[in-house]
Amino acid sequence: MGFGGLAPSAWLLVAGVVLDAVLGDPQVSFHPIRIVGKTLALFERVLRRNGTDGYVGGCLLLLMLGLTFVGIPSAMISLLSRRYQPAGLMAHVLVIYTMLALRDLIDHVRTVQVAARIGDLTGAHRAIGLFVGRDTDPMDIPACRRAAIESLSENFVDGFVSPVFWYVLAGLPGLLLFKVVSTMDSMVGYKTERYLRFGWAGARLDDVMNYLPARLTWLLLGAVSLVLPGLSGLKGWRIGWQQHAVLPGPNPGWSEATMAGVLQRKLIGPIWKKGTLVTQVWLGDSTDTEAGTDFDVHRAIVVIVLSSAVVIVLSIFVLLWLMSPIKHSR
Repeated sequence: MGFGGLAPSAWLLVAGVVLDAVLGDPQVSFHPIRIVGKTLALFERVLRRNGTDGYVGGCLLLLMLGLTFVGIPSAMISLLSRRYQPAGLMAHVLVIYTMLALRDLIDHVRTVQVAARIGDLTGAHRAIGLFVGRDTDPMDIPACRRAAIESLSENFVDGFVSPVFWYVLAGLPGLLLFKVVSTMDSMVGYKTERYLRFGWAGARLDDVMNYLPARLTWLLLGAVSLVLPGLSGLKGWRIGWQQHAVLPGPNPGWSEATMAGVLQRKLIGPIWKKGTLVTQVWLGDSTDTEAGTDFDVHRAIVVIVLSSAVVIVLSIFVLLWLMSPIKHSR
């Protein structure tokens, strides 16, 4: 392994993805992402207690988290790889495994799907409530299914495509940095009085790091759907291009609008927050029917699973191609 055991490796990436597919996300209190979250909350309290708030505080928070969860783990794995390479390889794979969330994402969607399938509206509300920040009480079964499809599409980018993208581009440090930034965005990246300035650094860097992966996902979902019966890759590309800006932020709309197009179904619909109807916008072709059937959820899962397989195959080719000049130069 080059670069002190931190460089991207096609086969270590495959090993990490296989572990995620077989075992799912480890549900333990010492999960690395949970530790990042708890440490972030601690750092935030310390910074605010010392009067370091606003943009400066947010930038310091990013720096502190980066040093703690990118710098230190990278140094430890690099040292381990030099001292005892098998242990370094194992640590490398474990980091990849714990930083990916595809199996966990699909399992959550299937929980919604199973509850909806038996007409358990309470169970569907409980399951979809883990995904969305909207009021779930006004949602019927079709609305829960639509929300599951939307969340699956959006989280496919930051839960799988972006981590793999940054791993291929920058190895373990790139993967770790992306997950730190993603955690910051989810915890402090709100446009509220408390976090508008303090969360700015994390939110903006999250936008930057998801920028290319979100647009690659637009291409990917459409391409995969070209070969699947009953789906429309061309419509996915068209709707994704035309309607990606309907959703707030520069990135989420690309995957969600594209999914609406490939399924040939409308997504989103009425959304309530704190008892107030905040939007009634629909994504998708105006002539298409509203998503909301069990089959719609099933097809969305198939698209995501096949797309993730394509991501890994392409990543293997890229990494092997990048390594070939190194081999020839020796």
